[in-house]
Amino acid sequence: MKSGKLVEMDRPIVNNLVELDGFTVDRQQIESVVYGQAKVVIPETALARVRASRDRIEKQLKDGKVIYGVNTGFGKLSDIEIEKEDIAKLQLNLLRADVVGVGEPLPKPVVRAMMVLRANALAKGFSGIKEDTLSLLVDMINKGVHPVVPCKGSVGASGDLAPLSHVAIVLVGEGKAEYEGEILSGGEALKRAGLKPVTLEAKEGLALINGTQAMTGVGVVALNEAERVGLAADMAACLTMEALQGIISAFDSDLLAVRPHPELEFVASRMRKWLEGSKRITHQGEIRMQDAYSIRCIPQVHGASWQAFNYVEERLKVEINSTTDNPIILENGEVLSGGHFHGQPIALAMDFLKVGAAEWANISERRTERLVNPQLSGLSPFLAVDPGLECGLMVAQYAAASLVSENKVLAHPASVDSIPTSANQEDHVSMGTIGSRQARDIIHNSARVIAIEMICASQAIYLEGAENQLAPATRAYLEKVREICPPLEGDRAISDEMEALAQLILHDNSLRENNLS
Repeated sequence: MKSGKLVEMDRPIVNNLVELDGFTVDRQQIESVVYGQAKVVIPETALARVRASRDRIEKQLKDGKVIYGVNTGFGKLSDIEIEKEDIAKLQLNLLRADVVGVGEPLPKPVVRAMMVLRANALAKGFSGIKEDTLSLLVDMINKGVHPVVPCKGSVGASGDLAPLSHVAIVLVGEGKAEYEGEILSGGEALKRAGLKPVTLEAKEGLALINGTQAMTGVGVVALNEAERVGLAADMAACLTMEALQGIISAFDSDLLAVRPHPELEFVASRMRKWLEGSKRITHQGEIRMQDAYSIRCIPQVHGASWQAFNYVEERLKVEINSTTDNPIILENGEVLSGGHFHGQPIALAMDFLKVGAAEWANISERRTERLVNPQLSGLSPFLAVDPGLECGLMVAQYAAASLVSENKVLAHPASVDSIPTSANQEDHVSMGTIGSRQARDIIHNSARVIAIEMICASQAIYLEGAENQLAPATRAYLEKVREICPPLEGDRAISDEMEALAQLILHDNSLRENNLS
């Protein structure tokens, strides 16, 4: 994203195929694979690099070189040399020892994102993987063999060892995987998909698991969802402004130009476009001189959240196309150990996204309060048709308040924590995978808060009989809201409707497609 504007995909999806070349993949292409609209392929140029990288490892071994993780132990055990006849067993032992994830399984879209990211990283040609091992990973993506990956157990350095091991172990026919809706052993899942397990050789186990693809996989899925949540926050604010006859003067482009953060004008220009033609919007002095901050400061608050989004977008774009394992097999034949597996760049970025997404919810809940509070809105108390006998949307605001409070707990930065591992050899870790999971939780909570604001704004517009006074863009979106949650004629349970609208917000691309270019 540049200057706060949403951009189209860097590379098109041709014939429903996404090329994993290790250098040019973007988050929208990953999303198309994650949700099944496209399959993946490794281009021949990348396969040539993979074969050359494998040849370099074989040459190093033939020359009797000692290489970390190839013919040595791992972590604190790196000074122990491994006999030649045990090199393959070492790689299998690594996977088995690192399958230690706990907790609920990661959602299938996240697992698919992890697999795509790992295949793309291996396709760069710096990891020493065999071509047939990479091909099996690609086939698993395309044929829908999804390893069962527990969500917890990674400290975000030395790579996402535990979650990636749960992926890699299926390639050798072990572990567990979901195939066609059934949880099976890894071997059985491969068999039913018409695939055969591989036998790992030198470096391959380490190449499969030493990377940041769990935190980045969650991060890519979360960022795509955050984009939709941010756009929905702007649309919810438009509906609330029409419900409360908000003052558009605060969104004036000349006014915003004196504080030239581009994202401020980005938000304001989109909202001006969506509100164009509205008979409910007012100007300064017509009804009142100023709106409350939750309305008047939308460009500043929403814009700042888009700034966070832009930063995370930049970091993930780099990480998607990075080699993140260790050691690295350079094109000059050297095999060097470094720290590319350390998740700190993504850990900090995801903590930033947590704060930005939480703020979309914070200010949304404040607008909801203005809608339901008769002392602030001038409308029926809690937007009830018959207040007193009915509670209306009183407790919907409670739910929003609860979600906002939960977000504040989740927004504590995970990246400030570090617990040494591997007998203090690995004495600083990122906790980035925790931060990524928390970011996605915050984004989902924020979608629910924004859904509540939309429902309240819809009810206020209904009570005002103002549907025909709305702008064409907001009227069209209001119809989407009401397909899920019709106006309240009396008290009724709306929990399912709130959640359904939140899911629409998380997955609907219509606001992005109709956004300013």
